[in-house]
Amino acid sequence: MSTLVFIRHGETNMAGRFCGHSDPELNAAGVHDAMRAAEAVSNMGVARINSSNLRRASHTAAAIAQRTSIPVNYLPGLREIDFGLWERLTWQEIEIGFPEEAELWLKEFPLRSAPGGEPYATFTERVDATIADLLRETAGMTAAVVTHRGVMHYALTKFFGFAEAEVWTSTASYGAVVIASNQPYACEALP
Repeated sequence: MSTLVFIRHGETNMAGRFCGHSDPELNAAGVHDAMRAAEAVSNMGVARINSSNLRRASHTAAAIAQRTSIPVNYLPGLREIDFGLWERLTWQEIEIGFPEEAELWLKEFPLRSAPGGEPYATFTERVDATIADLLRETAGMTAAVVTHRGVMHYALTKFFGFAEAEVWTSTASYGAVVIASNQPYACEALP
């Protein structure tokens, strides 16, 4: 049995914008989010820290590593989906600049990706492979997974049986911590 402690990265100045493979730093609130997450995770018996290699996640993971003295394993497979031409834009900007694509995306997601973006099937394949590897490599231990909301949403519903609504609520906050165990299904979200 594996227990994965999923942590959403801290806030950046791109909050409210499409931020997939864009690589902003944490802002001041995000540094606080990372410290709060590190505090929450520090007494959970984490034996391994895994993180997306994007700065917002890796800096959040570094706060946990500093608190626990455990090195971070950086995994590109934990990156958020790439939104292509929509990176760094708000939804309002997308609706103005890409009205037809925005309408089709809303109707056809996940079959339609953002213009120039990563297809959802490609995203899910890499997340599937990464989480499956982590579950195998961390059997019998507790491991931290510092990543992005889209990755958390997909992994928690696919691998751990979370309900869609539960995932959106539990991952809404930057620095959110969600505990998941693969056998039997168990979950807990921390504020």
